[in-house]
Amino acid sequence: MNAPAAISTLPDLRGDFPGMVTHDGAPWHYLDTAATAQKPRAVIDAMSRALGEDYATVHRGVYSRSAEMTQAYENARRMVARFLGGAENEIVFTRGATEAINLVANSWGRANLKPGDRILLSQLEHHSNIVPWQMIAQATGAIIDICPLTDDHRIDLDAAEAMLTERHKLVAFGHVSNVLGSVLDAPRAAELAHNVGAKLLLDGCQAAPRINFDVNALGCDFYVFSAHKLYGPTGIGALWARSEILDAMPPWEGGGAMIDRVTFEKTTYATAPQRFEAGTPAIGEAIAFAAAADYVREAGLDRLHAHEAELVERLRRELGSMNDVTLFGPADSAGIVSFAIEGIHPHDLGTILDEANVAIRAGHHCAQPLMDYLDVTATARASFGLYSTHDDVDALLEGIARTRRIFGKV
Repeated sequence: MNAPAAISTLPDLRGDFPGMVTHDGAPWHYLDTAATAQKPRAVIDAMSRALGEDYATVHRGVYSRSAEMTQAYENARRMVARFLGGAENEIVFTRGATEAINLVANSWGRANLKPGDRILLSQLEHHSNIVPWQMIAQATGAIIDICPLTDDHRIDLDAAEAMLTERHKLVAFGHVSNVLGSVLDAPRAAELAHNVGAKLLLDGCQAAPRINFDVNALGCDFYVFSAHKLYGPTGIGALWARSEILDAMPPWEGGGAMIDRVTFEKTTYATAPQRFEAGTPAIGEAIAFAAAADYVREAGLDRLHAHEAELVERLRRELGSMNDVTLFGPADSAGIVSFAIEGIHPHDLGTILDEANVAIRAGHHCAQPLMDYLDVTATARASFGLYSTHDDVDALLEGIARTRRIFGKV
């Protein structure tokens, strides 16, 4: 199978990723980056140093290594802020995007939502951008509305405009769908939300590793994403929020590090963002998070997006030529291709592909309401990263052909 000549200018970075081979040294065709990205050696080394020769606690010790580690930790915050286009006092480190959304729900939501207020979500949201809002709606008496999708599986902002009222206090949308790869027109979504006095939260887990943006230009009020989707470690992510909003939010967890002064009679709290980081933080993870952001920034998000678009276009074209394949999402999906083959369950496809060292995701992708909307129980999903190549597409297509033969479809 002859792959087309590459048109992107992204260099071959596969050698930077030690996880891209099998245990016996064969190439591993990893097409599950939307679930979690492989880690470059620069991130692994940064984590190793932080947990080894550089390790000490932060914000507490008066000895020199603690001061140096504190400086490195806060420098990580600055680097993550720079990656998004925000300021360091607008970045809260969390355990991931899920915790970041729960933070907003339990801090901003509890302080600002009351019975009869409304929250607008969309049909394509990840469970992490659904369940926290259901929980806070039940606690506050707020009501959740669901925005439908367009025919090509984008969030229908015309429908959102018609649905939004002054009773809406929050709009929470995925910036890029983890199933469909569809990209939200975030500036328009922000304008629609602000026109009725609502805040906009964007789930940026799939957007941050794939497209170039600046949070201020997007116009959103909250932005969340996870390090492990950005070629960084698990267990850490970030909430960006406009400083005036963050400063007005009450803490949602209590403990060390987030306090100003504690007495048994009264406790006063630190300023944001420290107010939201109770306990000893994920020190090594934060430093590795910053290394990942720096790695992606140096690779160039515009080049990365063009590279993934090239692979998406080819895979969608090849799959679209098969009469028994249904493709989901728009033609210009960002780095993600979801599909279903008639008569072959995605789990069966994934198992057979694994025998050929091809790794895809098969299932509901933590988006069961979207599966119901698409009238399927599961899809197969191939998702690309900056290490993906046309060889990976070749291997996937060859594996699909083999699977069809096993199922007697050829």
